[in-house]
Amino acid sequence: MHNPLISVVLPVYDRQHQLTDCLDSLLAQTLRDFEVLLVVDRSPDSPERVAAAYELRDPRVRMLRLNAAVGIGRARNAGAARAVGEYLLFLDSDHLLDPDALGVMAERLTETGPVDVLLFGHDREHRGRVWPGGSAALLAELARDGGGAGQQVFGPLDHPELLGAPPLAWDRLFRRGLVPAFPDGTYEEVPVVHQAMMAARRIAVLERECVRIRRRHTVHPTGSPGSSHFDLFEQYQRSFELLDGKPELEPFRASLFTRMVRHLLFVFDLAGCVDRAERPQFFQRAAEAYRTHLPEGYRRPGGREGVKFSLLANGAYPAFEVAKLGQIARTAVAGRR
Repeated sequence: MHNPLISVVLPVYDRQHQLTDCLDSLLAQTLRDFEVLLVVDRSPDSPERVAAAYELRDPRVRMLRLNAAVGIGRARNAGAARAVGEYLLFLDSDHLLDPDALGVMAERLTETGPVDVLLFGHDREHRGRVWPGGSAALLAELARDGGGAGQQVFGPLDHPELLGAPPLAWDRLFRRGLVPAFPDGTYEEVPVVHQAMMAARRIAVLERECVRIRRRHTVHPTGSPGSSHFDLFEQYQRSFELLDGKPELEPFRASLFTRMVRHLLFVFDLAGCVDRAERPQFFQRAAEAYRTHLPEGYRRPGGREGVKFSLLANGAYPAFEVAKLGQIARTAVAGRR
């Protein structure tokens, strides 16, 4: 029996009523050699009827029912365990694919031969505005290093700066068998992406935006039961533990540290993430993580971002809040000009 090239694992959570658009974009793909695993749990945001209708509509779609509300991490694990494709693509219901997206991935894999990870671009859409994802500049640089068309296949230690990119599970294909289990909690993809990237031996780049995400920020709305934004500290702790006692992985530490601090500050600054009453505690936890994982000889970024890093390093919560209010005021004044 022929196994498909790509298995798309899609936990069925549809709080924003975008699932049918996502599924329609998958079934409109010019590439036919793929399967879709729709993982339905007992969450009220997981519409089994929609998933069942698409399973009846197309033989490439399979529905997997879970007996409890488990959250996105365990749903992804269940789908990955049932997948039979050579590569795994993890999507969410608010993602869209261009009709040729899976096709260009397949073409790239024909060029490179088997790889462990294929990185590709994404963009974001919100209220009619579209802008490139956070890895766009890095992918362009890697493509240029590979001869202008991203021909190079490389190992992770050739480009340790890859761990400085946002750790997203849906802007890359993973070879099936490479992906470790997603943990519980929010931000569950952080240690999974880092572990897979460090374990990879052959990585390739496709300099093309293949996935569009339709929300303002890449913070997933569905964690496991009892999860919170404080889970982010534990997820990065898991990532740093991968480096402990492994000198050959030390080149990743500085990039991973920069990514952690940027991620913590992003969540701290993002409206609606950290409750007002919990902000001092979150900031102090972030300052502790900074001091715990600070690499020897680390050089902070320059400019305004470097000031934020410095304030966090010193645990200067009041000064950080004052600086943020000042920035908000300056932005408002500039917007009225």
